[in-house]
Amino acid sequence: MRVQTFAPLAVALVLALLAHGPTAAAGDRSVRIVVLGDSLTAGLGLPADEAFPAKLERALKAKGLAIEVINAGVSGDTASGGLARLDWSVPEGTDAVILELGANDMLRGIDPKLTRQALEEIVRRLSARGVPVLLAGMRAAANLGNDYRRAFEALYSDLAGRYDLLLYPFFLDGVAGEAGLNQSDGLHPTAAGVDAIVARILPKVEELVRRARNGRAM
Repeated sequence: MRVQTFAPLAVALVLALLAHGPTAAAGDRSVRIVVLGDSLTAGLGLPADEAFPAKLERALKAKGLAIEVINAGVSGDTASGGLARLDWSVPEGTDAVILELGANDMLRGIDPKLTRQALEEIVRRLSARGVPVLLAGMRAAANLGNDYRRAFEALYSDLAGRYDLLLYPFFLDGVAGEAGLNQSDGLHPTAAGVDAIVARILPKVEELVRRARNGRAM
């Protein structure tokens, strides 16, 4: 009698799992974030597992989030370089991008108009693909002059406003100029410096994850 009573129920449960299982699995898939950047992303001078993307992934997973963070940093890359490799650095299946480029443009004194054009084209192409972006800004060195500084630093907020991007105004906030958080070159963060960056940018990245999930559910 028990078999006759519960067998239909068991069959119904199996059928329900088969019907809803694939949908749940798709919804639970890890959010894949690509960090498109330069040596600050690549982790110059650090082991791979101490670079910003790796530490960011661990911090997000510690919060219980299903996340995969891909390191698409190339040391020495400019905004134009990032644009040139965009299609293969940010492949199909990417859910969100952290865009960290411009520091090398500034260090080389590249015209901010050219940097803006390259970053805007990156953002435009990602927007067309429905990929949300967190734009990480950079500050200009004082020796480049006030005019350069104003033009360079404004491009990040301008692009964020125009394309409704999440903006983290200064990627090295709390780290730049701190001897104990930078390597001997004074430009690249130590492992402790990366920890500081991750801690400060984390709320913005969590917001990026929410945008990615909302977009995926549409």
